[in-house]
Amino acid sequence: MRKQLNFDNFIIFDGAMGTMLQAFGMGAGELPESYNFTHPDIIESIHSKYLEAGADVITTNTFGANRFKLKGSGFAVKDVVAQAVNIARRASKEKWVALDIGPTGKLMKPHGDLSFEDAYTAFSEQIMAGEAAGADVILIETMSDIYEAKAAVLAAKENSKLPVICTMTFQQDGRTLTGTDVLTMVNILQNLGLDALGANCSLGPKEILHLVDELVRYSKIPVIIQPNAGLPKIQDGKTVYEIEPQEFSLYAKAMAQKGVTILGGCCGTTPEHIRAVKNVLWGFSPGKRNVVDFTAASSYSKTVILTEGISIIGERINPSGKPKMKQALRNRTYDYILKEAIKQRDAGAKIINVNAGLPEIDEKQAMIELVTKLQGAVNSPLMFDSTKPQVLEAACRIYSGRPIINSVNGKASSMEAILPIAKKYGACVIAMTLDETGIPETPEKRLKIAEKIIETATAYGIHKNDIIVDCLVLASSAEQEAAAQTIKALQLIKKELGVLTILGVSNISFGLPNRSLLNRTFLAAALGAGLDLPIIDPLDLEMIKTIDAFNVLSGHDKNADHYISTYAKSADITNVEKIDRPDLKSIICEGLTDEVKPAIDELLKQKSPMEIVDGILIPALDDVGKKFETGEIFLPQMIMSAETAKTAFQIINSYTKSTEQNTSYIKGKILLATVRGDIHEIGKNIVKAMLENYGYEVIDLGIDVPEQEIVEKIKQENIRLVGLSALMTSSVKSMEDTIKAIKLNGIDCKVMVGGAVLNPEYANMIGADYYGKDARAAVEIAQKVFQA
Repeated sequence: MRKQLNFDNFIIFDGAMGTMLQAFGMGAGELPESYNFTHPDIIESIHSKYLEAGADVITTNTFGANRFKLKGSGFAVKDVVAQAVNIARRASKEKWVALDIGPTGKLMKPHGDLSFEDAYTAFSEQIMAGEAAGADVILIETMSDIYEAKAAVLAAKENSKLPVICTMTFQQDGRTLTGTDVLTMVNILQNLGLDALGANCSLGPKEILHLVDELVRYSKIPVIIQPNAGLPKIQDGKTVYEIEPQEFSLYAKAMAQKGVTILGGCCGTTPEHIRAVKNVLWGFSPGKRNVVDFTAASSYSKTVILTEGISIIGERINPSGKPKMKQALRNRTYDYILKEAIKQRDAGAKIINVNAGLPEIDEKQAMIELVTKLQGAVNSPLMFDSTKPQVLEAACRIYSGRPIINSVNGKASSMEAILPIAKKYGACVIAMTLDETGIPETPEKRLKIAEKIIETATAYGIHKNDIIVDCLVLASSAEQEAAAQTIKALQLIKKELGVLTILGVSNISFGLPNRSLLNRTFLAAALGAGLDLPIIDPLDLEMIKTIDAFNVLSGHDKNADHYISTYAKSADITNVEKIDRPDLKSIICEGLTDEVKPAIDELLKQKSPMEIVDGILIPALDDVGKKFETGEIFLPQMIMSAETAKTAFQIINSYTKSTEQNTSYIKGKILLATVRGDIHEIGKNIVKAMLENYGYEVIDLGIDVPEQEIVEKIKQENIRLVGLSALMTSSVKSMEDTIKAIKLNGIDCKVMVGGAVLNPEYANMIGADYYGKDARAAVEIAQKVFQA
């Protein structure tokens, strides 16, 4: 009888399955999961070797067993998963079996074609089959998109009772492909109820070591690390990895000393690597971790720690009293609202409040659409504001980050409806100090309500630190004495409960003239009383100035650095409001697709199509590329800009055709393909979008493309540049074979290669002319080739 996994002690996972299958003769292009049926003895033998080496957990041969990757293979997901679990179960005896779940290989909406619910459904299919077949634990691994990871984790939590572990794969810069850093990953995933989290693949143990420090610092749950055996290289026509078992184990020990308790291996690791890890940890105890106690909200790429200074929440996305916003919500045209989010972000808002409450629209659907758009346009964390629990849950579910819910109150019905949502989706939640009797007049009664909400939230498993108390601001025009009571309540709650606090500051001035004066005066008093999160209009510069000054006086602005840099040169900054219609370059950079046509129509009155392309569109894309390279923006924002530029090119092309101009923007043809045996298309599709928007015609052959098909298409289309993609180690051999086939046919074209398993040295070894580390690099390679 297997004991329950003890995540506080060392747990040793197995190593690579693909590496071992190649050693057993699996050829390039073969489907690893097919071996569950054609060679079950080999799969069982691999499991047994890892168990003999000391693994406590073996991982099923199901990394690619989802409906997208198995499409056209003749295998059904349920059958593949059941067969794989059965084989592992036979081999495991008293050890544990982990159901291995890898990424779908597709890019999530709004940047790709895979919806959140479709991803969730695909993962649920695998998980239910795995639990039914007898898996002990679910391992969600090698995730490069936090949004896809969230879909997988929710599928696991909602469709099984098994422990759930999730690992993401990071690049050298410490971020995933879509821009998620370690802190953000931890903040989002650990609050979804995982049993352990960590990192695997892409990096060797040396390169992954610096990520471990952040993981053990921020994660309140056990940490798992499964590195590659270093970097790949080709030796005698085979892919090998540079880190030998002994060296690998020393890095594993270093990680254990830092507090990592779950260790294993990814690409290139073998039973000998696992044996060495087991031996080096024999009699060793995990290092003590000093985990930081923090409360934070996150987007997919940015985390705002709410306990570090004043966090401004932008209030402007709310249709109340805003005719233009009401119209945008009614028409479901959201660029006006996206511009409001961008302006607030640029003005200093750290978090954006989102309210889509109009009685005449479907608020739930509007919120879903709005959140989907917003999380692609800005990387500020979001706060969801609604009186309807179903709207709040819908927003939390499809959000790619960790939001704040606005709000719960002291009514039993409110707590019963809202607190389970906050717990399920790991959100922070605002607690409004009112109940069935209304808003109490005295600070002491508001304190009692706050205590009641916190006590009830604790019973739901929500930590006190994730409750943000709102003492409520009433209009001084109606209840003049209420302002003083709110300040007193704020002071009392801060003193007695020590929780985060929030106020909708602008409510104080409703119905009175010169509202900005009242707002900033009340804001200063509230900040002095302990306000952490003011909900304000960040475009009211007097409010921003008040916060900047408070941060100096309170010591939040160390050495007054921000204050000096902001005000030293200009003592009187009076306006941060952006123009209502931005120029075309800003439109491209911000990804405001609906703004493109009016801007181009206006420009065509003054400039030729070519002047617009060369003078505005291409420079705008260059700016986006530079920001991507420097980490100022990340993949989702770059893709939105590329899609907006694509719309611009289409409008200009339509104009030239309608005016019978013969201007051609095609700079050359480029062929793209994911090589034989690999069905991952995320990287290829991103590269395609960027190349097209720089004026190249892209012929995309798709995924799992045989060498001869690529060769024939090159000849047929007279291609000068080919881009080959591979994500899996096992398919890099196909990439090498494709390059050899091109050269054997005497074709005069250049080849660039890219993918998670590649690096410049490896690209050179397999005969490629260029290594494209990302879409921006691919554009630079194309410019070099076609300018030659």
